[in-house]
Amino acid sequence: MAVQEESVLPGQTTAKGKETAENNIPEYVIKPSHGWVSLNLKELWEYRELLYFFVWRDIKVRYKQTVLGAAWAIIVPFMDMIVFSLFFGYLAKMPSDGVPYPIWNYTAQVPWRFFANGLTNASNSLVTGANMIKKIYFPRIALPIASVLSGFVDFLLAFAVLVLMLIYFRYPPSLAVLWLPYYLLLAFVTSLGAGLWLGAMNEQFRDVRYAVPFLTRIWYFVTPIVYPTELVPEALRPLYYINPMTTVVDGFRWVLLGTDTAPGSLAVISTVTAVFLLLTGAYYFRRTERTFADVA
Repeated sequence: MAVQEESVLPGQTTAKGKETAENNIPEYVIKPSHGWVSLNLKELWEYRELLYFFVWRDIKVRYKQTVLGAAWAIIVPFMDMIVFSLFFGYLAKMPSDGVPYPIWNYTAQVPWRFFANGLTNASNSLVTGANMIKKIYFPRIALPIASVLSGFVDFLLAFAVLVLMLIYFRYPPSLAVLWLPYYLLLAFVTSLGAGLWLGAMNEQFRDVRYAVPFLTRIWYFVTPIVYPTELVPEALRPLYYINPMTTVVDGFRWVLLGTDTAPGSLAVISTVTAVFLLLTGAYYFRRTERTFADVA
């Protein structure tokens, strides 16, 4: 949707033939968006304070009325690490690139949780914000963006534990750590792109919310979190790296643990996929948002 301001003088009529009031009051016309022009970043920037509010609201609401509060951002990935370390590391003897399985697994859990939580929250953001959508105008795309951005707080908490584990297991940082922002940005773009697709679809077809947990679970196991990439046949690696989270997880391990899992040129495949997912997701979102108020 787009807002246009049309100023008219007292006594004049607008294009719709309606006479204005005695005072010169600007008339705001809300029109449906069309095509790629609808990706109006300028409008989103004008509503940046509202975006900040949405992010802060999501952070406050997430752990409201819980006893442990934000500690759950640490507990969930840490407990997953313990369970997978027991079954895959200790019992199944899964290889872990020469790194102790607990920290090897937790290094993957941290960016994965950021991605998965952002995707899930973005897919439900329009449903939870239905009342606002019906009553006021704002860029609807701000809701899924805020849902993903708010996950950075949980990421930082979980990452703080990872830093302590790196110190305990004696993995000093190297210059490769400069690549960390790229891998985090790749996770953000992938999460937002998928979240825009699912959020718009969920607003029209409420069945989608029941499919999201199943989708994220499949995505989890096609990402090298509990097993190493080396188990994937060499001939299938380019296909495997179509999944951007493969690059993110392997990249985190390479940067922080010094494993021989640097994605190299295969990261280009993941980056192209993530950007394509974001652009098509934003396009589909803006093409369908004209119906959001009707079905909310």
